[in-house]
Amino acid sequence: MNQNFDFQTVDGIIDKLGCRPNSIIGILQSVQEHYRYLPREIFPYLSRKLGISEARIYGVATFYENFSLEPKGKYVIKICDGTACHVRKSIPILERFRKELGLSENKKTTDDLGFTVETVSCLGACGLAPVITVNDKVYPAMTVDKVSELVKKLREEM
Repeated sequence: MNQNFDFQTVDGIIDKLGCRPNSIIGILQSVQEHYRYLPREIFPYLSRKLGISEARIYGVATFYENFSLEPKGKYVIKICDGTACHVRKSIPILERFRKELGLSENKKTTDDLGFTVETVSCLGACGLAPVITVNDKVYPAMTVDKVSELVKKLREEM
């Protein structure tokens, strides 16, 4: 375990949600909300605190698609590739984001942890296709031309 990791935040989350095995999903959600991913240091720590195995905690963290074991950027950009978005050209939008940010299918997060670009199966906004979200804010009727403008705006806010 990394002795430099500050467990005070994790302890605060446990105090708030309860030091019980059935609190694990809420605890993991809160930890991820704070760190933008699930740091590996929390697994043995939570195992000892909650009295459940690291394997069980890891199993929960890897079962649910919303949890990430890799650091994510300040801005998480999700490009919908569901049928409605796909037929309205979501892939060129994805490719433009990757090009603008120096990312690829394998490299999803910028080195400065400013941006993460992901595809999702559906954002549930088919009437607004093609649609993306940035930290859960919806951007409807996205176009390739709007990508550069949005990236520039987000960089200014960093």
